[in-house]
Amino acid sequence: MAGEDTLLGIYLNDHLAGAVAGGDLAKRLAGAERQEAFARLAAEIEEDRAALLDMMAALDVPVRRYKTVLAWAAEKVARLKPNGHVLTRSPLSRVVELEVLRLGVEGKAAGWRTLRTRAERDSRLDVVRLDTLIDRATRQIDELERLRLRAAAKAFAGDTSGN
Repeated sequence: MAGEDTLLGIYLNDHLAGAVAGGDLAKRLAGAERQEAFARLAAEIEEDRAALLDMMAALDVPVRRYKTVLAWAAEKVARLKPNGHVLTRSPLSRVVELEVLRLGVEGKAAGWRTLRTRAERDSRLDVVRLDTLIDRATRQIDELERLRLRAAAKAFAGDTSGN
């Protein structure tokens, strides 16, 4: 069991690092886009990070701060990517950021499903709460895909030059 708990601790800290980076990205998108859907997603992603921290505490999994600091720094460095614009926000940034955020939420959903399986034999985890988090992640994935498709259509509409 000790080895299993060690692996679980590594796994959950990796998910927490992803939650930190994803939360920062969601907040940045919400600030840049100024639309209710982005603000709601950012708030929910922050709530999901808090839920993960609650579960880690219930499971006596210590937070490894170095992983969250590295994730935070990586998200900041990712902002430096070339996007075809120097002084304004590129439509390409929106598309790529939505794709990254969707991938992160897919990973979060997988993490919730993993914990849901463990909850069947570990009373420290709340099955109903995990089911709710899984459902919310599924809805977030659908919404991010809708937003991504709309952003891609806007970014690439009319560019028939082949460049």
